[in-house]
Amino acid sequence: MPHLLFIYNADTGLVNSLLDLAHKLVSPATYPCSLCAITHGTRMRPEWKEFVAGLPLPTEFLHRDEFLARYPQQAATALPAVFLTNDIGELTPFITAAELNQTDLPGLMQLIQQRLAAVM
Repeated sequence: MPHLLFIYNADTGLVNSLLDLAHKLVSPATYPCSLCAITHGTRMRPEWKEFVAGLPLPTEFLHRDEFLARYPQQAATALPAVFLTNDIGELTPFITAAELNQTDLPGLMQLIQQRLAAVM
């Protein structure tokens, strides 16, 4: 089933989560996951959670290590990123790392709506 696949530029695990949180708080300008920074503070931002719940497609969120385990051929892809998947799981770039690095939460939500309108 087609869905939106959001990939964080961060790995799974409690230690990684704590290190990421500390990095975001101490040095947000150098934090490598703009998707994390845009959509989460210490937890998922309520407006983002509500937005995602209202999207017309299912969504999936993966950390970098989970994504690369599932899609090793994407190892050269700059992260974070968002992909549109088709019925057989093939990925089409939807929002690039460069785009995520240049936006904020309202801009991300608007970009998602615009891109979905163009493909649906």
